Amino acid sequence: MPELPEVETTKNGLAPHIVGKRITAVNIYQPQLRWPVAEEATTLVGLVSSDIERRAKYMLWHFSTGSLVMHLGMSGTMRVVSAQSALKKHDHFEVVFDDRTALRFNDPRRFGAILWQPKGETLKVLSQLGPEPLSDDFDGQYLHQALTKRKGAIKNAVMDNKVVVGVGNIYASESLFMSGIHPKRAANKVSLARCKLLAGFIKTVLEKAIGEGGTTLKDFTQTDGSPGYFAQQLNVYGRADLPCNQCGAIIKKQVIGQRSSFYCPKCQR
Repeated sequence: MPELPEVETTKNGLAPHIVGKRITAVNIYQPQLRWPVAEEATTLVGLVSSDIERRAKYMLWHFSTGSLVMHLGMSGTMRVVSAQSALKKHDHFEVVFDDRTALRFNDPRRFGAILWQPKGETLKVLSQLGPEPLSDDFDGQYLHQALTKRKGAIKNAVMDNKVVVGVGNIYASESLFMSGIHPKRAANKVSLARCKLLAGFIKTVLEKAIGEGGTTLKDFTQTDGSPGYFAQQLNVYGRADLPCNQCGAIIKKQVIGQRSSFYCPKCQR
């Protein structure tokens, strides 16, 4: 599933091609994704978008009447192409612009979403989200306070969007390794000092991944078709039974919260 850096990369790639352009047509080829595709999207014909931003793993494409809220799901991709080019299999949604280009959303597994948020309102899926990990609202002090009543594994806690958004499986594993924290350690047993380390490394890992264009997974490519390169720099994720780059111990794999977790038994306590 695309994580925060992949969504940020997609948003950054799309922005120059879709912001400030007038929409001439909206085509819904598959009305049922994770939720029904917002019929309000068709009312965007004739409008010009003002901006696109990311909130957690959602992209909010802003217009004068509201925002189109888009989620890539597990396998979704967005690309800008000539409006005259042939549709691909699983192209479910299309926005055509006055310069004869088109934004197309392709999603083989159909877990993505195209929703509508009226101006001045906040969708339920966005209303209970925690702070952005790269914002000033997220730091070690906040994280330590947020974990005080959480007895479960620290890895599950930092992947909870109510605690902090967008820290998915890959980046949680990498940040915990860099912080020297075992992924199964009880969240409320992580000291303030270690929470400060962890918050800092979450920011570092995410910023580096965004700079590298996201992590290449089976289903993710950037809007221009090129892959992200952060996967080449992973310390533990996907490296089970290989030696730790830091100490030489063998990287372990364990299922935590129904997700595969990777860690160094020597470096992480």
